[in-house]
Amino acid sequence: MLERHSALSVNSFESNGISISENADFLLTQVAGFGKAFEKALSANLGTLPTKVGVVASNNGRTILRVGAEQFWIIGPEAKLPATILQTPLSSSRCRIELRGKNARQVLSRCAQLDFHESQFRIGHFAMTGIHHTPVLIHCIGENQFHIYALRSFAKTVWDWVTDAAAGL
Repeated sequence: MLERHSALSVNSFESNGISISENADFLLTQVAGFGKAFEKALSANLGTLPTKVGVVASNNGRTILRVGAEQFWIIGPEAKLPATILQTPLSSSRCRIELRGKNARQVLSRCAQLDFHESQFRIGHFAMTGIHHTPVLIHCIGENQFHIYALRSFAKTVWDWVTDAAAGL
């Protein structure tokens, strides 16, 4: 099996009440299917599924994100799913950048056109958006803690944009 290497040349940044680091230890799988039978089979193997896009469910050490009508991202241990469910491993195609600290929401508001106020972007919510013309998924995992999933080939650009926003506070 090939060894996984980071696409980022740096792994941490600290300034102005914000900590930014690469959080590379994750397993990400995308699953997709059609109809009620697909979701029934998926929930039989994973547990409760999120009911709408933008909200997560957590079951058995896995975080499940509904990223489309019948499309999910599963973060966590590999699941044994029926062969009828289309599975695509995404771990090696994404970098996960973690932002923590009292100014994390302010930094994100400088990077993406979303309302990151805690009343609007709550723990357990996510959004697919863009940072500097690059598609990303931003997931709120704690009060002032976020994961940004960026395509591996654009991770350095996203890193530079986010750390520049944090340095400018």
